[in-house]
Amino acid sequence: MLSQATIAQLAAELHESEKSRVQVEHFSKRFPEMTVEDGYAISREWVKTKIAEGRIVKGHKIGLTSRAMQQSSQIDEPDYGTLLDDMFFEQGGDIPFKRFIAPRIEVELAFVLGRKLQGPNVTMFDVLAATDYVVPAIEIIDARIEQFDRHTKAPRKVFDTISDNAANAGIVMGGRPVKPDAVDLRWVSALLFKNGVIEESGVAAAVLNHPATGVAWLANKLAPWDECLEAGEVVLGGSFTRPTTAVPGDTFHADYGPLGSISFRLA
Repeated sequence: MLSQATIAQLAAELHESEKSRVQVEHFSKRFPEMTVEDGYAISREWVKTKIAEGRIVKGHKIGLTSRAMQQSSQIDEPDYGTLLDDMFFEQGGDIPFKRFIAPRIEVELAFVLGRKLQGPNVTMFDVLAATDYVVPAIEIIDARIEQFDRHTKAPRKVFDTISDNAANAGIVMGGRPVKPDAVDLRWVSALLFKNGVIEESGVAAAVLNHPATGVAWLANKLAPWDECLEAGEVVLGGSFTRPTTAVPGDTFHADYGPLGSISFRLA
């Protein structure tokens, strides 16, 4: 386990990286003894810094929900991060590219909770009962820690991604909100267009067989920290497409069929 001083130092490096848009080298390379718990401790320390500067917690995101991504990261469960108020962007307009370093786009469903979910022992059915509505969402992920080491070109490890607040940076919600029992959420599908060309497609069942499963996992994962998912929070259930890279000027359009669509441009 890393010392508290080291955890605070690494959180400060992430904070500066986000502001300067200059990536830092892999924490896992510099501290090969670090653990998943260290990664979450760094992420929490960074979020504490942001809250001290006036940011407000608006929810959480769940990542690494597909089996393929878990295998590539050599883990057997998802990861999670915190959504803050300045990460939410309106659909249909321009999103400033300068807010990011190396943004990538993922297609997801967002759960907006009507009541608190407190683990342990939360089930998928508890999530559906506690959800006010589900709405299409796009997550903009980013990398304050290099995705590939500048010297060896080795990919970052899951400890790095977790430290980096599970790589989250932005969220755009839109389309048609639905009650969780109004549609079969497993079969919600989406087409992701970049500059008018379909880049990715997927179906929500790819997220742990049901997108509510990840929300239940998160509520239980937070319980040992004496934390919970609060009423009114937004929870991103996990991507059912691969990340799509973005550069300034790219336009994105996600079509969720009966649930509507989301569009924006990175300007």
